[in-house]
Amino acid sequence: MKKNKSGRFRLNLIFFLVFILFSALVVRLGTIQIVYGEDYKREIDQKVVVPINSSVPRGKIYDTTGKLIVGNKPLKAITYTRPSSVTQEEMLETAEKLATLIKKDTEEDFKSITERDRQDFWILMHPDEAKEKVTKKDQAEIKKKDLDNDDFNSAVYDLTRERITEKELNSFTKRELEVLAIFREMASSRSLTPHIIKNKDVSEKEYAVVSENLNLLPGVNTTTDWDRFNTYKDEDGNTTLSSVLGKVTSSKEGLPKDMLSYYEARGYNRNDRVGKSYLELQYEDVLQGQKKIVKKVTDNSGTVIDSQVVREGKSGKDLVLAIDMEFQQEVEKIIQEKLGTARYGQPYLDRAMVSVMNPQTGDVLALAGKQYVRDSSTGITEINDFALGNMTTSYSPGSVVKGATVLSGYQTGVISPWSYLNDRPLHFKGTQVKKSWNTVGFGVINDLYALKRSSNVYMFLIAMKIGGQQTYVPNGPLSIDKVKGINTLRKNFNQFGLGVRTGIDLPGEQTGYGAGQIPPQGGNVLDFAIGQYDTYTPLQLVQYISTIANGGYRVQPKVVKEIREPSNEGDGLGPVFKEYKPNILNKVNMEDEWIAHVKEGLRLVVNDPQGTGYGSIDNKKYKIAGKTGTAQALYDGPLPVKPMTWNLTFAGYAPYDNPEIALSVVVPWLTTDKSHINLDIADDVFKAYFELKEKRAKGE
Repeated sequence: MKKNKSGRFRLNLIFFLVFILFSALVVRLGTIQIVYGEDYKREIDQKVVVPINSSVPRGKIYDTTGKLIVGNKPLKAITYTRPSSVTQEEMLETAEKLATLIKKDTEEDFKSITERDRQDFWILMHPDEAKEKVTKKDQAEIKKKDLDNDDFNSAVYDLTRERITEKELNSFTKRELEVLAIFREMASSRSLTPHIIKNKDVSEKEYAVVSENLNLLPGVNTTTDWDRFNTYKDEDGNTTLSSVLGKVTSSKEGLPKDMLSYYEARGYNRNDRVGKSYLELQYEDVLQGQKKIVKKVTDNSGTVIDSQVVREGKSGKDLVLAIDMEFQQEVEKIIQEKLGTARYGQPYLDRAMVSVMNPQTGDVLALAGKQYVRDSSTGITEINDFALGNMTTSYSPGSVVKGATVLSGYQTGVISPWSYLNDRPLHFKGTQVKKSWNTVGFGVINDLYALKRSSNVYMFLIAMKIGGQQTYVPNGPLSIDKVKGINTLRKNFNQFGLGVRTGIDLPGEQTGYGAGQIPPQGGNVLDFAIGQYDTYTPLQLVQYISTIANGGYRVQPKVVKEIREPSNEGDGLGPVFKEYKPNILNKVNMEDEWIAHVKEGLRLVVNDPQGTGYGSIDNKKYKIAGKTGTAQALYDGPLPVKPMTWNLTFAGYAPYDNPEIALSVVVPWLTTDKSHINLDIADDVFKAYFELKEKRAKGE
């Protein structure tokens, strides 16, 4: 009896406990459903909004007359937008389907496939065989390293890759390689970001059949892409001004690795094309345009359920250059003809450069250069565009700088306009004789005669006086203060743009060699005064001569003169967005009458029968003024032998009574100083400019 009562009590207790637990469960479920139900429902239905940038056509580049230089060619393109939750197996399935619809079998496609790509693809295609590559014993050895689960799996995978044989890696058929070429593009894409699978030679049939089957190809889409093209390209594929215009990365290159963070912080996608050199790089922010922003709405599994356009895209703004492409081509033609003729018997002569600028505005009218380059593999010598040499290479310029030397003499008070000095060989104790090209000397001459006849000794005496030695004593010591002398001259030369950056709107400008260095000998200060110590770029020389031409204002040279909105019609120029006005960098600290006096000396160089430029500058009707230059300098070009050679230069402007064009010519590394190639080039460039101006004035 007692046992029955005890049994019923225990059974009732169990039922009671079950009831309590069940009641608690009901209460808990009720709380979840009633109190937190909406929160959990929202979490289940959660949507993620991801902003996606889509690229737009890049801005165009026009010359100063409105002619198109660089534009965009539309391309049919096939893209892949990777869902955030897609598996490799799903991507492979899509790649296999896409491979039946398009061709991706070019040499470039297959060449881009790396060994790692082949290894990963082989494992994906042969999962069972891949597992057999790593035995249980191997796995046990790896586990001894006390790795976490991810590191363990990674180590197993790496060992699997290492054990794939060459035969297995080379076992893919052409069809499988096409799938791999597509798959690797898909795998390298970023989540929810359009990635180009193919944009070269997409046929009408490919484009149409992919478009018709988009429902079977998750993430794949058809769109219009663009490619950069240059309208000024000859039959050999050479592009006028190519080195200055710069290049744009391809969709495969995408963002440069060294600037990845910079561009991504500004909303770029990794496969976006950007300017990677010179104008395309300098004006990237302008040319890139306003990207279309689309918000991709996904559920919590990463599936895109909606798309919303937040901002429509807008093509990049267009650049209008100060450069006249018709004139640019004429200048390049002149350089190529003259350089080709002059190279006979000249083993070191391989280049020539011409910078042309409006001295009043700073507009760069032409930036031309040609360079002969020998291909080491074929042995063939080709002539390449070397326009950038005007700002990236520097040379001892010789006597073209003597205008700055004379003006430095005025500014320091060691001479004044019409000062007379005795030009005769200078014999200093312990040094070689220093003399003019007329070895017996010109005798007692004034500053204008010194400029006209290009007297070295006149300039030596100016430098000597600036350095503190006022009197020359034959066979006596050269006792100048070389620090004071070189620093004073350099400071004055800097005012004209010599030895400092010109400020041109291109990256990579060089300043030349010598700045800040104190010469070992006092005689080097005298050499500086005739342009045979520091080196300068051709662009610095044209800024220097422009500063004299316009009365003492150093104007910043500019390649781009305007930024324009893209045209609504698609062709031609749109409204002006920004105009670049002339930028005066500094006014030289010299009297106007001093500059006018030196300008008279430069006029005599070309127009007086005794002037050093008189015999070779034939086109006197254009009222040309300028200064010739010849400098003996050590060859530092690509050949292994380094002899002493001659640099031939010229810097001038026209018309001398109202300058509108200034130019510099630099032809380095001749074995003779008897050539007139510098003056022949200058004469023809002036002629080309004024004939083109006259032709246009007639409406031809």
